[in-house]
Parts: sequence; structure tokens; C-alpha cells
Amino acid sequence: DDVIVYPAHGAGSACGKNLSKETIGVLGEQKKTNYALRADMTKEDFIKEVLDGIAPPPQYFEKNAMMNKMGYDTFEDVLNQGNTALNPEEFETLANRKNALVLDVRTEQEFAQGHIPNSIFIGLNGGFAPWVGALITDLKQPILLVAPKGRIKETVTRLSRVGYDNTLGYLDGGIDAWKQAGKDIETIKSIPVDEFVKDFDSKNSNVLDVRKDGEYTSEHLKGDNVQHFALDYINENMNAIDKNKTYHLHCAGGYRSIIAASILKARGFNNLVDIAGGFGAIKNTDIPTTDFV
Repeated sequence: DDVIVYPAHGAGSACGKNLSKETIGVLGEQKKTNYALRADMTKEDFIKEVLDGIAPPPQYFEKNAMMNKMGYDTFEDVLNQGNTALNPEEFETLANRKNALVLDVRTEQEFAQGHIPNSIFIGLNGGFAPWVGALITDLKQPILLVAPKGRIKETVTRLSRVGYDNTLGYLDGGIDAWKQAGKDIETIKSIPVDEFVKDFDSKNSNVLDVRKDGEYTSEHLKGDNVQHFALDYINENMNAIDKNKTYHLHCAGGYRSIIAASILKARGFNNLVDIAGGFGAIKNTDIPTTDFV
């Protein structure tokens, strides 16, 4: 029982379910608290318990395994290419010529306040690599970065670790340089939860919950105007929502909802409102919730 455990994955990882955020523990404590380590379990019980309700692996897992078998570019080459500074004109030209994805890795608040049209947000300060792997299906997709100063190498490195080796460069001077060059900027409206309460009570809002299925099942907003699909499957669910309607988006805390809003906005959905603080903030209001699907 005193054997020390250092988990290889943590909370939010697609490599398991109900993973703890703890980074160290002992086996005896796990026996007491871990749902899959009950003393009365048979092998069959264990397999059923671990696999029941677990999400499918992200699409990049299998592709990464194949890269490990077949080989890949040297990291030095990947970093040299990705660490290329581009002025706004060069950045825009390369994006159009290479059909590159503009990936904005700043904070969700910064992205909402101003971003390059059609860029996608996946912030470094959240579950960056897993969400890149889940949402960008082509590992060879050309990528251009909008990143915080001093974090370019980190971004290229973290992309490369999950198989994305085709970063072409970054916007030198960031979004400020883009603005100073007179380029177009877009925003995403983000409202505090008390403002959302008024909209929800007036029945004027359609709500899109982009949390994982298990989170939604556990507890969600009650109402006919509430819709759900997990961010993981946003590309498969574009036809489930109406471009002519206004949607209030939320996840658990605000990170995933901005990712979802950026993807939808790039696909022509312009009537989007983010709920700041996500479901964590919503639960502290009087809006009714339910734990039944």
C-alpha cells in the first residue's frame, strides 16, 4: 500500500475517464478512492468498469502511432521552420498561398476581444495539445501562429509532440502589429452570467452546451431552448444548428466555448455569444438545471 504512484495522465486526458488532477499518490489511497480498484472486482468487472462510458480516442492517437513506426521530420527542422517571424503582409500572403490554418493560442479573453478573421482559438493555457489533436484532423495541415511574445518555441514544440510538424511561422508583433497594418479584426461577444440570466428568462436565447457527454448528463440547463453536442464532435454537428439563430455558448469554465465559437465563426455562424465563466458561473444563479437527459 505504500507504493508510490506517478500517473502518466491527468484530469481531462482522453487516455481515461474520471482521472484525478493529482500528480502523485500511493497505492493504498487509490484502493480506497479509485472507482476501478474495488477489492471485490473480477477481471471482467474491472474491464467493464473502465471501458463503460469512456470516450473514443482522439483521431490523432492512431496517426501518431503510425508516425512513430514510419518516421517523421527532425525536431530541429520543425522548430526552425515554425520559428519564422512574419510581418502582417507576409503572414496574410502565406496564409492564402498555403491555405494555412491561423491558430491563435493566446487566452480566451484576448481572442474574444480581437482576432484575425477565420482564425481558430486553442489556448496554450488550457488543454492545448489534446484539443489540437481532436479538432485539426490533418497532421500535415499548414499552420500559422498568433502567440504570446516569448512562447513561439513552446507552441511549436507542443504541436510537434502530438504530430503537427507543419508550422510555417508566426505573426511578428502579434495582434497589435496586425491592427497597426490596418488589417480586419473580428470579435466574439462575451457576457457575464447575470446578463445571460436576463436573456434566458426572456426566452430569447438558444443555448449551446459544448461540454463532454458525461458533464452534460451529470447536470445541465433545463429548457427546450437548450442544445448539446460535445466540442469533440463539433465538425460532425454543424448541420444541427441554425446560422440564422443567436446561440449562447458555454462549457464548464469558458475555454472550450471560445474554441467552439471560433470554429463556428470561421464556418459562417456569426450570431454567437459566449457566457463568461461557463456552467460553473451558471450554477450559482437561479436558472433551473437538471441531472436527467
